[in-house]
Order: sequence, then C-alpha cells, then structure tokens
Amino acid sequence: MSDLLTAVAIALFLEGAAYALFPRAMKKALLHILAQPLSSLRLTGMVVAAIAVAAVWLLRT
Repeated sequence: MSDLLTAVAIALFLEGAAYALFPRAMKKALLHILAQPLSSLRLTGMVVAAIAVAAVWLLRT
C-alpha cells in the first residue's frame, strides 16, 4: 500500500511542478486536449495506462 501512495505522491508532485514551472504551456496543452475528440482521448489514456503497467511490471521483476 505504501508503494501505491508513494506513486500517487510522485504523480501529484510532477503535476504540480508542471503547472508551477510552465503555467502558459499547461494552459495551452489543456486547450489542445479539450479540442480532441473523446475517442482520441480514450485511446491515448488506454495506451498510456498500458505502458505504465508494463513499466511497473518490468521494474518489479
């Protein structure tokens, strides 16, 4: 459980750092994301999630 909480904390840190360091770029990225169709966002999310699971699996073996 502590590994999961550590991963969430790291993700929150990276997200917060991106907004703190590059606020204009993050706003631009969000506008770009809002313009994408839902199917594209869904596919991208599934691909990124699969890559993340594979990376964790590789790192843990």
